[in-house]
Amino acid sequence: MSKQAAKERAIKLRQNGYSYSFIADEVGVSKSTLSHWLRKIPYTPNKETVVKIGKARARSATVKNEIKRASIRKAQSEAKKEIGSLNKRDIFMLGLGLYIGEGTKSHGIVRIVNSNPDVIKLALRWFQEVCGLSKNNFSITLYLYPDSDIEACVNYWAKVTSLSKAQFNKTQIDKRTGKKVYKRGKLPYGTVHLTVRSEGNKKFGIYFSRKIEAWMNEVYTK
Repeated sequence: MSKQAAKERAIKLRQNGYSYSFIADEVGVSKSTLSHWLRKIPYTPNKETVVKIGKARARSATVKNEIKRASIRKAQSEAKKEIGSLNKRDIFMLGLGLYIGEGTKSHGIVRIVNSNPDVIKLALRWFQEVCGLSKNNFSITLYLYPDSDIEACVNYWAKVTSLSKAQFNKTQIDKRTGKKVYKRGKLPYGTVHLTVRSEGNKKFGIYFSRKIEAWMNEVYTK
């Protein structure tokens, strides 16, 4: 095929909605040459091209997803080896770090606020296994949105924490009009305020708050 014939064939194929890759294979020229020949030719992909593009994207998405899954599996495997088993001191420091980030640090109140069930379970583990509290030393206040299902949220957190529903205070509804609506869907079960109560044991009253503050100060100064 002469150069002129190839160009005419390429223009015709482009006008009929074919991609550069298809045309390059058909007429035997490079894509750079096609770009020079066809840059002013209006292009609307035909059905065949659209189908091929869809399949190529699907293959690309499949490959990307598999690469992502393989990366996650590798990270999980490495993390399992690197973390190993946790001893009591590990849990102590982990919980203290959690409190530094998520805990109340004023008015003598011991409280952790979070919406992640794993974080709340870790906090409970720290309080009980390291600090010596029992289940009776906790109360929960849920902060929800106006469209939240209160009963479903209470049931959810009661299951997560293994605490009695009698330990749940009156649910608080966030009615602020300036609150961004998108946050509602991101926090379907609201936010937990997990509070320690002394139950008559001075060790877990204001002294406990001071003890946690002392622990944090020790970490800050090391």
